[in-house]
Parts: sequence; structure tokens; C-alpha cells
Amino acid sequence: MKKSRQSAQDTHGRSAADDWVFGLHAVAALLKHHAGNVQALVVQQGRADQRLESILEQAAQLGIPLEERSRSQLDELTAGVHQGVAARCVNLRLERPESFLDSLLAGLQHPPFLLVLDGVTDPHNLGACLRSAEAAGVDAVIVPKDKSALITATVRKVACGAAEVVPFIPVTNLARTLRALQERRIWVLGAAGEATASLYDTDLQGALALVLGSEGTGLRRLTRELCDSLFAIPMAGEVSSLNVSVSAGICLFEAVRQRRPTH
Repeated sequence: MKKSRQSAQDTHGRSAADDWVFGLHAVAALLKHHAGNVQALVVQQGRADQRLESILEQAAQLGIPLEERSRSQLDELTAGVHQGVAARCVNLRLERPESFLDSLLAGLQHPPFLLVLDGVTDPHNLGACLRSAEAAGVDAVIVPKDKSALITATVRKVACGAAEVVPFIPVTNLARTLRALQERRIWVLGAAGEATASLYDTDLQGALALVLGSEGTGLRRLTRELCDSLFAIPMAGEVSSLNVSVSAGICLFEAVRQRRPTH
């Protein structure tokens, strides 16, 4: 006898169409920027702290239904450390279309500041890069659609709310996108361990796209060739390379330092 088709909703109230966002920072950012996509807020029974109360108040003001579940049920609903809260969403798509990049750049009132990630596949690294990008004031994060991590619940959790704020743009052809940026007179600079120029001697002011490669192999050959110039992070110890999210933070905030207004 054939097995019956599974119900669209399981015993925990989880639907195949649901998208779950979990963690205090991620849920707070979701309510602030994408509240219209939230169907319900799910909280852990007996969990109470000041940060959670602030989220519950915000949800109540927005008229979002509240559900209570046991910790084990919340564990089943989420794929990581939920901190006692999760939001059930529909049609939550944080990735922006390629066409958004043109409109974004056309509307900026300051020199563009972009982060390009060439093949970062680990969601924890992507989340950390997004968090640093948001903190540094990056206008958008660009990735290739293939061979790259995209926005997932884990990325949102690690990003601590940054995934809901920073425009995230997957592109079909990264090389073509880099050429288009150069046509807009945006300086494309790549981080490469073998480069002779130091990050700290590189001009990071003006219209800028910082390009970092994958966790293991760095920049792909064509990406490297398309960069206007390459730089390396000076290393004083015996470790030959850094985690890509650490490298991104170092490079972004060196750019922030150089780009700050002078009086």
C-alpha cells in the first residue's frame, strides 16, 4: 500500500511554506523592517527577560499573534540557538534582484561603499560578514548566485539583524557586475594574500567595492584579474590566513577609518 502524502502542516504547526526567523536580534530587526511578513511570534514557555519583553511589546503594537511553545518544540521549529523566540513568516525574501543595484547606486547621495563576496559558502561566515557590513555602513553586499551561501535562518541569526537591513544582491554573472561597477567609476579592490600592497597603504576612499574571496581558495582567477588592484592584510604571526569574516571586518573598518570626515 502506498504511503499517504504528508500533511502540509506537522504536529508542531510547521508548514512547508513557512519561513522561520529566530534569535532576539534577528526577530527584533524583522519586526522593525518586515513586520508585514510575520504571521505569528512563537515564544518559549516560562522564558522572560527584558530583551524578550521589548520584542513582545513591539509585536503587540503591531497586532501580531503570540504563541507559546515548550523549549523542545521551539528546538524542532528552528535550526539553531533560538534564545526563546521565533517568528513564523510568509514570502520573506531578503535577496534583492540584480536590477535593484542600479537603482540603489543611482539614488545614493554619497560615494558608494560596497562589499563583494566571491564564493563564501559557509552561512556562519556570510552572517558574520553581513553583521560587519551593516556596522560599517556598507550600501550593499553582492554575491554570485552560484557557489555562494544565500540568506537562510542561520545567516539571519548570526547576522544579528543585519540581514534584514543591508541590501543583499545575488548576481548571475559576478564578472559582468564588476565590469558594470567599474563603468560607474567605482574602484574595485580585491583582498589577496599574495598581493604586495598593504591594506593600510591602499586608498579606500571614494567610490569603492571591496572584494573578498572564499574561505578556502580566495578570489577566483577571473575575479582577481578584474580587480583594479589587490592588497593584503599584513600578518605578523605564523598563521598564514584569516577567516573571511574576520578579514572582511578588518578591511571594512580600515575603509571606515579612511573615509571618516576630516575637520
